[in-house]
Amino acid sequence: MTILERLLKYLDDNRVPYLHTVHEPVYTARELAAVEHVPPRDVAKVVVFHSERGYAMAVLPADKLLDLKELRSTLVLSHVRLANEQELAELFPDCELGAMPPFGNLFGLRVYVDQDLNAENLIAFNGGTHDDVIEIHYRDFERLVNPRVMPLARWAYAWK
Repeated sequence: MTILERLLKYLDDNRVPYLHTVHEPVYTARELAAVEHVPPRDVAKVVVFHSERGYAMAVLPADKLLDLKELRSTLVLSHVRLANEQELAELFPDCELGAMPPFGNLFGLRVYVDQDLNAENLIAFNGGTHDDVIEIHYRDFERLVNPRVMPLARWAYAWK
């Protein structure tokens, strides 16, 4: 069973309504927002990091960047770094590199969500490939994943 099939079954089993779309492959969360015609703040970007507590998943809006200093401070970590490509391939063997869905619970990972994504009604995210997108209500995501919500991102670009 592919991760997409597993994810859709998980949503179906938990009676979560969703929209599944397929588009040409895109490789960044902001490209996904553009091809899906949704605001970048509604696209859940997944960033996997490692600390002395092991691997975990940070989920933030596509128009923001993970603030490692904020993450380290908020979680009281002595060190934190981004997972490398080899580690991502090992953690998510059935996902295309960089297309992991924000369901860390399906992979045994803790999930931390930026508070700004929490404010959105709908979120869109990769379904394990660079061309499959799932859109669900944030509250359903929160109910299934039970993430810790906190400030962990900063704006990806400055407004001039």
